[in-house]
Amino acid sequence: MTQKQYNEESIVILEGLDAVRKRPGMYIGSTDLKGLHHLVWEIVDNAIDEALNGFGNKITITLNKDGSVSVEDEGRGMPVGKHKSGMSALAVIFTVLHAGGKFTSAGGYRNAGGLHGVGASVVNALSSWCHVEVCDGKNLWSMHFEKGGSVIGELVKEGNTKKTGSKVTFMPDPAIFKQTKFSFSKISERAQEDAFLLKGLTMIVRDLRSRETREHVYFYEDGLKAFIEEVNKDHTPMHEPVSFSGESSGIRIECAFQYTD
Repeated sequence: MTQKQYNEESIVILEGLDAVRKRPGMYIGSTDLKGLHHLVWEIVDNAIDEALNGFGNKITITLNKDGSVSVEDEGRGMPVGKHKSGMSALAVIFTVLHAGGKFTSAGGYRNAGGLHGVGASVVNALSSWCHVEVCDGKNLWSMHFEKGGSVIGELVKEGNTKKTGSKVTFMPDPAIFKQTKFSFSKISERAQEDAFLLKGLTMIVRDLRSRETREHVYFYEDGLKAFIEEVNKDHTPMHEPVSFSGESSGIRIECAFQYTD
């Protein structure tokens, strides 16, 4: 048996998003249904980060007839101006790994989740196509990406608008994923959890794939308190839920608990 030599010729440098397509599991865990839905969570997490920092209070997730999924928020809208790299900031967000506004205070993110500058570009890399629309309070912009982000369309000014927010629509690449059909129940369950964790946030999940549209709307004014009531609905509580919140050293805490029999 001939042994393969391991030397300097064995070291490969993958440029851009090639690394994501070559080893998707390093970024989303797997290419099964769990990994497929992880794409949705990454875009939703970006929308939640906007809401978490006080920008917008409604997020809509739509399962489209063609198999793609859309995530729309009412945040500030992703930046579209020319980046110092020479590309538009929107193109940077969706095609460059580790590019985002959550690494410094300049981005206005006091709290942030997700993959921190990797999520949007990873979703784009693992999609057949990705379409982004941005409302900045003055204009509606759009940009289209294809073939895992290797084809970048022009930044297009679609018209005028007073709205703010971003809408990301993407089609998972069947060459990457074993299955590409999203689960309405799985996404709804995650959306409900997010609504529980962020009181005052409205999470809407729509499924347009069947003859009759299915829709779930989640909104909880009491947040974690409502979550505790949901968790204990099949038990006998010993008292009303106790909830409190506070802040210390810039860290915010929200807590709720309830004892049952």
